[in-house]
Amino acid sequence: MNEETVVDEISRKESVVSESAVLVGVFLSDRNQELVPLEELGGLAEAAGTQVVGKLTQRREAPNAATYLGKGKVQELAALAHSEMADVIFFDNDLSPGQTRNLEEATGLKVLDRTELILDIFASRAKTHEARLAVELAQLEYQMPRLKRMWTHLSRQTQGGVGLRGPGEKQLEVDRRLAEKRITDLRKQLRAIEHRRQREVAARRAQMTVSLVGYTNAGKSTLLNALTGSDVFTKDQLFATLDTRTRRWQLPGWGPVLLSDTVGFIRDLPHHLIASFRATLEEARQANLLLHVADASHPAVLEQIAAAYQVLEELGIQQKELLLVLNKIDALPDRIRVDGLLNRYPNAIPISARSGQGMANLAVAVSKALSRSFMEIDVEMGVDNGRLLAYLAAHGEVLSKTFHDSRMVVHCRISQHFISRMETDGVAIRLRESDEFKTPDLGR
Repeated sequence: MNEETVVDEISRKESVVSESAVLVGVFLSDRNQELVPLEELGGLAEAAGTQVVGKLTQRREAPNAATYLGKGKVQELAALAHSEMADVIFFDNDLSPGQTRNLEEATGLKVLDRTELILDIFASRAKTHEARLAVELAQLEYQMPRLKRMWTHLSRQTQGGVGLRGPGEKQLEVDRRLAEKRITDLRKQLRAIEHRRQREVAARRAQMTVSLVGYTNAGKSTLLNALTGSDVFTKDQLFATLDTRTRRWQLPGWGPVLLSDTVGFIRDLPHHLIASFRATLEEARQANLLLHVADASHPAVLEQIAAAYQVLEELGIQQKELLLVLNKIDALPDRIRVDGLLNRYPNAIPISARSGQGMANLAVAVSKALSRSFMEIDVEMGVDNGRLLAYLAAHGEVLSKTFHDSRMVVHCRISQHFISRMETDGVAIRLRESDEFKTPDLGR
């Protein structure tokens, strides 16, 4: 076994913190080039704790099968990386195992593609047990097809002992078997966490829930703090936080609702991460309303909004009631850009979570959105059904009560969300048509 090669392989698995990096981007003809090439990759590199010392880009019709870059660009990359004394090379593309191997051989440096860099950031930011399990699962699923490349330097093992002499199991086969077992265990643990999270979220259905979603670093945590008076960690950095936080929001003109912050999205978010963080995103799937927070000051805000919608679609929650919130308008020099965004998204709410601008309008919009599920109904029940009467008073607005012998009819306005949870034994519910409130199908 080559000891130097083993050390190299071990170093690949270490974090990229405190290293210097060269950024590489290949822009294919079927994709629009970013307004500022490699800007987001630079943000990811900074989030990973590295210092960017060089950049290289190339536009191609299709990626080179062997190295993604063209042959001349690979030589240019090697010269740039060594002249800048770089430790690692980050690609803003997803590379195949063979492409990574060939690039590392050509440059003599560690090469990480976009997915591996994001996984490295998530691994360094994971604080809770659930987040650590999700990241480990995503990393193992990413590394499985790359195990062959990582162990080509090992020959067959020999196992000592009577009857066990001779060629043994390849290290690749041992590692693959161990990785598959660990993946199975992690999936089982995360399924248990997801089921527990579903029960926890279901237990809170006595209250309306609002979930913050959107591109990473759009200001979701800052908005959560501004609306609820909490002090969750915030930082002007991609993926500053990974865990879901839920706080009580006293919504003006409405009452208390539960407001949840979720992990940020990013374009081309690795599929492994989406699958692994399903439990973390349970709050968003079960929410009565989604607030899609976008950074209005970012030059690529339209692309970021589209990327967030794509992730919501992959999660199967794109059909939920949603309000687009254009945050950070205080960072814009004038109203021209805001007006342009409002022309494209006329129902969006421009705000600044940091300065408080537009927050009252946001509260009004959320109240109206939550009220759209309300309806006027007549509930006929026994006069001794104090439990249901208290439920209607707590979760809706009792408009009148009429009595007929041992029965009473309560005319009230209440959300469909709470009607679906009513105990209906011995109870009759009739809908009232109203010009102001839409009457959705109860599904009865």
